[in-house]
Amino acid sequence: MFTLARLRVLRVPISRANSTVGTLSSATSTPPPSTSPTSDAPASNPAEPVSSTPSPKRRSKSRRNIKYPPIRPSISLERPREWNPPVPPGFIPAYDEAVAYIRADAAAVQAEADALRLSLEEGEAPTEGVKDAKKRLEVLEVMAQVNLPEVRWKATNGMADMSQKVYRHLIEQRWRNEGALDLLMERLYQMHVIPDILPVLQPSVDLRVVFPNAPPKDVVLRARTKRKTAPVEAGVFLVNEQTRRPPKLYATVFHPEPRLYTLLMVDPDVPAEENQTFKTYLHWLQPNITLSATSAGLLPPTAHTPYLPPHPARRTPYHRYVLLLLPHANPVAKLSLPQGPLQRDAFDVRQFVEEHALRTDGGGAFMWRAVWDEDSSKIWREVISEDPSYLVGEVHVGLIHCAEKPEPRYGYPPKPDPYAALKSVKKYA
Repeated sequence: MFTLARLRVLRVPISRANSTVGTLSSATSTPPPSTSPTSDAPASNPAEPVSSTPSPKRRSKSRRNIKYPPIRPSISLERPREWNPPVPPGFIPAYDEAVAYIRADAAAVQAEADALRLSLEEGEAPTEGVKDAKKRLEVLEVMAQVNLPEVRWKATNGMADMSQKVYRHLIEQRWRNEGALDLLMERLYQMHVIPDILPVLQPSVDLRVVFPNAPPKDVVLRARTKRKTAPVEAGVFLVNEQTRRPPKLYATVFHPEPRLYTLLMVDPDVPAEENQTFKTYLHWLQPNITLSATSAGLLPPTAHTPYLPPHPARRTPYHRYVLLLLPHANPVAKLSLPQGPLQRDAFDVRQFVEEHALRTDGGGAFMWRAVWDEDSSKIWREVISEDPSYLVGEVHVGLIHCAEKPEPRYGYPPKPDPYAALKSVKKYA
């Protein structure tokens, strides 16, 4: 106990000069630092005790506990990749046997397709007829490759060669069976686009619309945030600032030969004051668009009737903005339209389709909704009122007075005041 107490006393800083204690402390203390003039470190107090126990080290986070998010490699036509088996050969014998069976079946179907093609080229009439034989040949050509793993992988990862029948079949079946077409038709019927605009519409083209993202609610962030573009879901509400400029339209068609289409954008919810109903307004018209399975999906920006941004009137219900990509009855005959934009107001879609022989049993369609906001009035002031060409064909409005036309406002008529006569009379003499 005495030894431990003495050692504990030696660890306490000394306050009085004592020769005995000083000798002991100097013997146990660390040597003073060098008095070289090149040393910039201050001299330490020799009477200050030094701890012999090492300082605890900080524990660094182990890299094994860090979870990095998986990064999927960029795969596209510009950066193609080849399919690799998920497991090496021989690792799972059942998998190897299944792949071998699929390839053997594909080779047998391809041999049957080659034999039928050879018989048709030599002029031998098959038992089911030439027309039915050609249809069966198309089915066999698709069945010969549709189950191959590399074909499925390329179709899923956006590397499909649309010049081949098997890829056109897989892409079309994915569009029809995985919900994209069902969602579009559900919105067209729920929002009464059918039959308000057209009595029948059977889309056969995958039409996708890309708009900028909605602006931030904070006014300061609107000028500092770089807005990105993204595909839009059919039937959603968009603010008018998003649709200020024409959208990017992507169309995927499934026929190899080039055909002509006409693009229409209409608003069937414009109030008609003369008969207390609604009328259709033409916002955009692009005739004679050539499309095929191998053509670029982005539609050209040229237009016969320029794009007019949506601008719903104040105090009106939501407006439906409908895009129609209709094929021509004669796939190689162009429409002959008059020079200049068509009449926008009171546009009759059904009459236009009948006059120019457009089909409704094919093509593409899309729609979104919008309501009035401050940007709608801004579009009316800066775009419509400043450019009278947008108002060509307006009822009872001439080109000279177009710029003076005020923004329309609608709503319920004011209720009559039963006390209006009494209010005009003074209560006191």
